[in-house]
Amino acid sequence: MDKTTVEKKTDLDALRHSASHIMAQAVVSIFPEAELGIGPAIEDGFYYDFDLPRPLTPDDLAGIEGKMREAIRGDLPFVRQEVDRETARRLFGSQPYKLELIADIPEDEPISTYTQGDFTDLCLGPHVASTGEIGAFKLLSTAGAYWRGDERRPMLQRIYGTAFPTQEELESHLARLEEAARRDHRVLGKQLDIFSIHDEAGPGLIFWHPKGALIRLTIEDFWRQEHLRRGYQFIYSPHIARLDLWKTSGHWEWYQENMYSPMEIDEQLYVVKPMNCPGHIMVYKNRKRSYRELPLRWAELGTVYRYERSGVLHGLTRVRGFTQDDAHIFCRPDQLQDEIVGVIRLVQFMMKTFQFDEYEVRLSTRPEKSAGSLEIWEEATAALAGAMEATGVPYQVDPGEGVFYGPKIDVKLKDALGRTWQGPTIQVDFNLPVRFDMNYVGQDGMEHRPVMVHRAVLGSMERFMGCLLEHYAGAFPVWLSPVQAVIIPIADRHLDYARQIEARLLEADLRVEVDARSERMNAKVRDAQLQKIPYMLVVGDQEMAGNQVAVRLRRGQNLGPRQLEDFISLAQEEIREKR
Repeated sequence: MDKTTVEKKTDLDALRHSASHIMAQAVVSIFPEAELGIGPAIEDGFYYDFDLPRPLTPDDLAGIEGKMREAIRGDLPFVRQEVDRETARRLFGSQPYKLELIADIPEDEPISTYTQGDFTDLCLGPHVASTGEIGAFKLLSTAGAYWRGDERRPMLQRIYGTAFPTQEELESHLARLEEAARRDHRVLGKQLDIFSIHDEAGPGLIFWHPKGALIRLTIEDFWRQEHLRRGYQFIYSPHIARLDLWKTSGHWEWYQENMYSPMEIDEQLYVVKPMNCPGHIMVYKNRKRSYRELPLRWAELGTVYRYERSGVLHGLTRVRGFTQDDAHIFCRPDQLQDEIVGVIRLVQFMMKTFQFDEYEVRLSTRPEKSAGSLEIWEEATAALAGAMEATGVPYQVDPGEGVFYGPKIDVKLKDALGRTWQGPTIQVDFNLPVRFDMNYVGQDGMEHRPVMVHRAVLGSMERFMGCLLEHYAGAFPVWLSPVQAVIIPIADRHLDYARQIEARLLEADLRVEVDARSERMNAKVRDAQLQKIPYMLVVGDQEMAGNQVAVRLRRGQNLGPRQLEDFISLAQEEIREKR
């Protein structure tokens, strides 16, 4: 972001953080016994967590908004004050969550409060000068939130809101929220019969229904085809492995909090895999490797399992079991930059195919908790930066956000509403080859260390499907649609002809259904539109007589009668070109 953009974001964050304090003031005026959590500015808004005597209702939000408007009209100044630890404890003596926060502040750091009117809060700031500077705001919703994100701690009530300098900006944002709600992949997943999650099986575990499985299969087949074209080979690795493997890889040391507890099998401890990489290393180490074999590009649609707290699980986008479109490249150091360039080109191709025209690229550097020497981190980071410069990819540096074993490129996809989603990632790893003592025989006859590139060009199938559902608003392009055409006979006497058309379309590799219900034609068309089926082929007496179909599109356009073979050519071209 340029300087002006950063300044605008800082000002907007201060506005929203101030609005959260005004909301807390309003809540306390209505519920004097309220216990206060935290109230930060977040992307597109703010929230505040409360421990309240009863659950909030929509009427409560209206009342809180009314109290907030009173405070804004009062134009109360935000007054900052630094206090000592004893004064802070006295000020918030009846607020257990605030006292816990005070206890966590390091002894050498100042403790500051902000006061507007008769309300004082523990806060670092910044804030606007006074409550009167708050422009247009709206309280949006309530939700449960564990204190400090820990499901072992109390469940608080979180109120979400947003604020903007002008009413026009607020209304524009609310319209975007309305459209985002219409595109919510959890709603569309149920409406379109794509996937489900069941309490009986456990949260964060996805059940793919036939239509969802067909979309996923289509994506996976395309993924495999494009990888074969680029010299990749496919492997499969087990879902569990001995704990010792994860100790060697460093995951048990660096990533244990995201792994499930070991299970005992034959007096040995095993763990379900959170990553695919150690399995690929086992295949590499199965025999000696020569420099002539490298690079080796091995891909796997590998399902992994990671512990996520129940409070952060979210539809397809935050789950406990997911399938990565994973691959690992084992190469010589002199091949590294060319291999990264090849992955970047594949990422660009994939994003274009799925109609992501905009995305942000970030280079994440060495985190505080990391393995390996500074020298190899610098070499790996330079290789990633050099590949992006060679391909002309603009990027931002994200300091300290690399994984424990190496730096990475992260691609944030922008969907149709301009929202960002975590997508492809490319990671350079000099550490695992050392930890697993991986080698290849060089041209000099000596053993040398390969470099390992971890990469995913879609991310995970679950998150990518969630992103696609919202990006397309459920209206998948024809090549991805689980049902590409529905045949709608006007009357029962047209059903045999509809079945003949079905057989011909299936022969042409089109995914098709016949709506044989005894409903009126208009009702069938409307239902097909709700199911977002690309083509509706209406058949009656005229179509039977001329070996035709009357073609309608899901957006309502009526293309009129077409010869059946002409329609097949039209659909096949659209599928072939992935439009």
